[in-house]
Amino acid sequence: MTSVAVATLGCKVNYYESAGIIERLAEQGYTIVPFSSEADIYIVNTCTVTAKTDYQSRQLVRRAGKRNPESSIIVTGCYAQIAPQALAELPGVVLVAGTEAKERIPEIIGTLRHSEAAHNIITSDISQVRRFSGLPVTGFHGRTRAYLKIQDGCNAFCSYCIIPYARGPSRSLPPDRVIEAVHSLQHAGYREVILTGIHLGLYGNDLDPRLTLASLIRRIEGETSLERLRISSIEPMEVTNSLIDTIATSSITCHHLHIPLQSGDERVLARMKRTYTAEDFRGHVMNIMERMPDVAVGTDVITGFPGESEEEFCRTLSFIDALPLAYLHVFPYSTRPGTHAAEMAGQIKESVKKKRAKILRERGMEKRRAFIARFIGNELSVLVEAKSDGAGGGLKGFSDNYIPTHIANGDRTLVNRIISVTAEHCEGEILVGRIRTHG
Repeated sequence: MTSVAVATLGCKVNYYESAGIIERLAEQGYTIVPFSSEADIYIVNTCTVTAKTDYQSRQLVRRAGKRNPESSIIVTGCYAQIAPQALAELPGVVLVAGTEAKERIPEIIGTLRHSEAAHNIITSDISQVRRFSGLPVTGFHGRTRAYLKIQDGCNAFCSYCIIPYARGPSRSLPPDRVIEAVHSLQHAGYREVILTGIHLGLYGNDLDPRLTLASLIRRIEGETSLERLRISSIEPMEVTNSLIDTIATSSITCHHLHIPLQSGDERVLARMKRTYTAEDFRGHVMNIMERMPDVAVGTDVITGFPGESEEEFCRTLSFIDALPLAYLHVFPYSTRPGTHAAEMAGQIKESVKKKRAKILRERGMEKRRAFIARFIGNELSVLVEAKSDGAGGGLKGFSDNYIPTHIANGDRTLVNRIISVTAEHCEGEILVGRIRTHG
């Protein structure tokens, strides 16, 4: 039997698409092996968000060729869309499949042969694509939470980002197909589904009739028996009052929102070509907190963006300090060739970026601990994901509002069940609790 190994870089959408490719190949009788193994065919699903991820993608291709010089290597993903010729010239590569061609890999893989040294390139003008491309996924090996890609593409064109050029314009999975996919994931045993996309808040804008993410959430709740629904990252201006009300009144939607900030300084936001001000962001967060006091609001922050002065950095720091955030994801700015920001004056030294990122990460840990401490003595709804890795045993999982939880009592029969846990104390950035009831 032909063996296939798949490596994935980048976002949750990429991982979802890799899972779809793997599922189709397994159905066709291919043997799926770890990427660290010798395989007949290697598939590298690339990311191109920074120059570093481009490098990592090329390294994975070279690593595959060294493991088995006779193997056939397929390269796909965002980097394959942006720079197909450069990837096609790497040793062992027989196919470069761009964004839209990714879903065709399972059907054409059997026609490829290393000996041909074909260097086939399949790409399209992604800016003209309007069809939602996706491989349905019914299982995620080793995971108790399932991802569901409902949106692709991005219309934002931030000055630091190449993704709109790699993924094309926003397009949505029709709602009937979303419901069908949720039913399929439920049938496979998943209790929590995470809706994901590249620019998730634009869901439904391209459909006829137009829909919203809020209306989709209401349909999922009304037409399925899903126990828990979570939404992934969403842009600030797309957290509408309707969406907030929908989440607040829903019996299944998690009180957890990840809303990218990127900077708390107005001038930096303008240079980034973000579509909101810091005060807009503050207003949205406070509105959410007023409606859902237990909600976890997390954010992304980029530090060291071209021209970011010490004053602008300090303004971001003060802005974050004043907000009731649950956690931060901190990214030192990384140049992406082909973007406007890469050509900007005032590129920041790596040492300065590293120092600022360290300060922000420390603030993030403080925010995380303070948020978790608020819930000591409360009961939390926790999806048990696995046995704990710690020496003391127990279980681990995540609460509805995204608190990593260690459950001191209980046994393995509770894995993949949603249980009620009483929070007792914190250990670092982990909440420790005990089961009172479970169902």
